[in-house]
Amino acid sequence: MRRRVFGAILAVTAVAVVLFGLPLALAVQHLYHNEAVVRLEREATRATTAVPASFMESGDPIELPVPSAGTRLGLYGADGRLVTGSGPAAIEAPVRVAFGGRVAEQAVGGTIVVAVPVADEERVVAVVRAASPAAAIDARVGRAWLAMAGLAAGAVAVAGLVARVLAGRLGRPVDALAVTAARLGEGDFSVRAGRSGVVEVDAVASTLDATAERLGQLLARERTFSADASHQLRTALAGLRLRLEAARLLPEADQELAIADALVEADRLEDTIEQLLALARDAGVVRGRLAPGGVLQTLESSWRGRLAAAGRPLRLQLEGELPQVRASAAAVTQVLDVLVSNAAEQWSGTVTVRVRAAPGGLAVEVSDEGPGVAGDSERVFARRDGTAVGHGIGLALARSLAEAEGGRLLLQHSQPPTVFVLLLPADRRLERVAQRRLLRR
Repeated sequence: MRRRVFGAILAVTAVAVVLFGLPLALAVQHLYHNEAVVRLEREATRATTAVPASFMESGDPIELPVPSAGTRLGLYGADGRLVTGSGPAAIEAPVRVAFGGRVAEQAVGGTIVVAVPVADEERVVAVVRAASPAAAIDARVGRAWLAMAGLAAGAVAVAGLVARVLAGRLGRPVDALAVTAARLGEGDFSVRAGRSGVVEVDAVASTLDATAERLGQLLARERTFSADASHQLRTALAGLRLRLEAARLLPEADQELAIADALVEADRLEDTIEQLLALARDAGVVRGRLAPGGVLQTLESSWRGRLAAAGRPLRLQLEGELPQVRASAAAVTQVLDVLVSNAAEQWSGTVTVRVRAAPGGLAVEVSDEGPGVAGDSERVFARRDGTAVGHGIGLALARSLAEAEGGRLLLQHSQPPTVFVLLLPADRRLERVAQRRLLRR
C-alpha cells in the first residue's frame, strides 16, 4: 500500500514536471534566440544612422559604431563588397534579402546574422550586417535548462518527501483496518478500529465497527436463544418421551391416539425451534404493522383445545382503538405462547389475554387465577438450569424476544390474579400514515 501510494505520487509529479518543463525549455530557447535577434537588429539599425546616403559617390571613410561584446558589424555596398567593418567577403543570404528592401535574419554556419538595409529615396544603397556567435546563445540556453533541471529535480524530491509522509499517513490506518478485519474474521467481535483523521478511512472504520458490533450482538443473541431453548425444551421433550413410554407400558392405553398426540406435540416443538432459530438470526423475520387480532387468532387455535381439555377456559379481549405497532408477529406469538403455556402448566382457572392501549404503545396482558408468584418478581425471568421443572421455552427467552422487538416483558401483579404484560412501543410513522388515510376518507 505505502509503496503504491509513494510510487503513484512520484510518477504523477515526474510526468507533470516533464509535461510542463519541456514546453518551457523550448520557450526559453525561443526567447533567448529572439532576444539575440532583436539586439542585433537594434545595433544594425543604430549603425545605419552613421552611413550617409552619398557615401559611395563621396568616398568618405565610414566609421561604424562600436558594437557590444561578441557582436560584429559590417557594411556592404550596392556592389556586394564589404566596405568596412567585420564580415565575410561574399555576401550571404540575409544580406541579399536586405538588398531587396527588408530586414532579414538567419543562422549561417553557427552564427546568427541580421541584415538591415540603408535606403536613399526608396533605393537601397547599402546593407549593415550584424552577427553574433550562436554558441553564446546556446550557452545561455544551456545554463537556463540546467537551472530548470535543478528546479525540476528539487520539485520531484519535495514530492517524494510529501509522498512518503502521505503514504505513511494513509498506509498505517489501512494496515490497521486490515488487522482489525482479520481479527473480526477470526471471531473477535469486540475489536474496534482506531481513527486516523482521514475522512474516507474513518468512514470505513466506522462501518467496520458497526459490522463488528452487529455481528457480536447477533452471535450473542443466537447463543443466548439457543442456550435458553436447549435448557427449556429438554423438559418438554422428556415429558413427550414419558407420554410415549407410558402409552407403550399400559395395555389399556389407546396407542394410535397416543402416537397422534405425540406427533402433534413433536410438530409443535419443531415449529417452535425453527421459529426461535429464525428470530435468533433475524433470518426471514418480517417486522411490519402488527395485527393483534391475527396474533390472538393464532393463539386461540393453538391453546383453546388444550386448555378446554384441562377444564380451563381461554378468554381473549381486544379493547378500544389500538395504537399502530411495528413488530414481528412470530416473535409476539412466541412470547404470548410462553405466557399462556406458563399459566396452563403452573396455575389454574381462566386464562385471559387482553390487548389494550398503553401510554406510548400497546399492552398485551396474560392473566390467570392461580395462587400468584412468591418472592422477587424478577426471579421468574431468570434463566433456568438443566434440572429445572417446567414446560415451554421459558420466561427468560420470552423476555429476550420481547426486548429484541424493542418491547418489555414484566410481571405486573405477582399476587392473585397473576398478570404478565408485554409492552410494545407505538410506531409514530405508522400512526401518521393511518391518520392520513382516515383524513382521505
